[in-house]
Amino acid sequence: MAKNILFTEFISIISNVITDPQLLGLSALGTILGILMGCLPGISSTMALAILLPVTYAMSPIAAMVFLMAVFSASVFGGSISAILINIPGTPGAIVTQLEGYAMTKSGKASEALTYSLFSSTFGGIVGLTILILVAPIVARAAMEFRSPEFAMTTVFGLTMLAYSTPGSTFRGILSGAVGLLCGMVGFDLVTDVPRFDFGTTALQSGIELVPLTVGLFGLAEVLRGIEGGGKPSKKTPDLGSLLPSLKRVRRLWKTILRGSALGAIIGAIPAAGSAIAVAVSYAQEQRLSKRKEAFGTGVPEGLAGPEAANNACVGGALVPLMTLGIPGDTMTAVLMGALLIHGLRPGPLLFMERPDFVAAVYVALFLALILTVVFGFLLVRHFVRLMRTPSHILLVIIAMLCVVGSFAIRNNVTDVYIMIVFGVTGYVMNRLDIPVAPLAFGLILGPILEENLRRSLIISDGSWVVFFERPIALTMLLLSAAALSYPLVPKLRQLLSNTRN
Repeated sequence: MAKNILFTEFISIISNVITDPQLLGLSALGTILGILMGCLPGISSTMALAILLPVTYAMSPIAAMVFLMAVFSASVFGGSISAILINIPGTPGAIVTQLEGYAMTKSGKASEALTYSLFSSTFGGIVGLTILILVAPIVARAAMEFRSPEFAMTTVFGLTMLAYSTPGSTFRGILSGAVGLLCGMVGFDLVTDVPRFDFGTTALQSGIELVPLTVGLFGLAEVLRGIEGGGKPSKKTPDLGSLLPSLKRVRRLWKTILRGSALGAIIGAIPAAGSAIAVAVSYAQEQRLSKRKEAFGTGVPEGLAGPEAANNACVGGALVPLMTLGIPGDTMTAVLMGALLIHGLRPGPLLFMERPDFVAAVYVALFLALILTVVFGFLLVRHFVRLMRTPSHILLVIIAMLCVVGSFAIRNNVTDVYIMIVFGVTGYVMNRLDIPVAPLAFGLILGPILEENLRRSLIISDGSWVVFFERPIALTMLLLSAAALSYPLVPKLRQLLSNTRN
């Protein structure tokens, strides 16, 4: 029955979007802004979503999602433009793209690299969307059987994955996530309704809002880093030449693109994994399978197409845990979760039952964004390249203004601006200390979910922790979490055993 309802809503939403000039216009605007902000150095997909989120406050939930999904999807491709042309990744997922893409640009194949990127991103996005459509209803149906112990342990698993959400020290990832958990405890207690960590001020009794925190961590922190760098102008971009695709060469990459798409969708669906991990795995996979491993890094198309497909496939994959369990798959979906909450929608299994029209709107919005990205990618890429030459100091001023306005607009409360500034400075300091900031945002989101379900489980079981071991799903998630935390210790244990034997 639920499937039939969703299919009916899906057809209805398609008809509404195609015939509604406002929704079409929002999707087109979101796509253009997404590509533009993605290709500008220093503006990531997460940052683009964070600073454009306030624009959607006055929109309906469906209109807001159509706009934000277009920004989300298009900015992923936009980040590859600067990576290919000037060796500066616009988004974390484009870090691997620059290895082969910029090498192709230096050898006079900039347009060819952009063509591979656009086709691979589009195909990967379609695969990710397909996975979302097929898998999300199944996961949501299974999640309907979840009770507080299952949600608590699933959240614990999501929190343990924070350690792997960014490269670097596992301990630092856990430390950052712990700070996020503490931030999530600010305000009234969920059970006793007693204020906590408010420092005696009424401003913090309602808690720390997600949007000011993310705008500060991913927006203002980048502004501060840009100021530290002196606001130097962007590198000179090369001429593109012809952008007409070579279909014969693209067809030779279909296996690479398919592998990258599958890897991206799967890794994207793992809570807190993110596109940076997906593209790294895809690149390593292509290098392993290639007959010319030594040529990687000199402009090999396979090394560009695979990661690009994985990068955009992560979009649909990351939406699976967000839509079905209420757990963001990466930092970008964490910002999207803030948008849903602002519009009174709680992501989770009930969303598929209570608002099938909205779920269908997400599918349609993502598909429309992918199509429009191809169209605008070919038509406007030259103009986006010219905008990349904008002096950095001008961009920094504009971004700072958007950060302040966006933080204030969420509740018309100047306290949110102060919170944004505090976390902007915090994010800057954490970057200087090489501490990942993404786990902090995840901790803020997942902390209240964990606390609520953990305490509810203990109340139901009269304080017995055995409840988490009696239920198979909860126990499985607990064991997976323990394995994830223990994994970094395996090499050290092997080395210790080896030394002991010797």
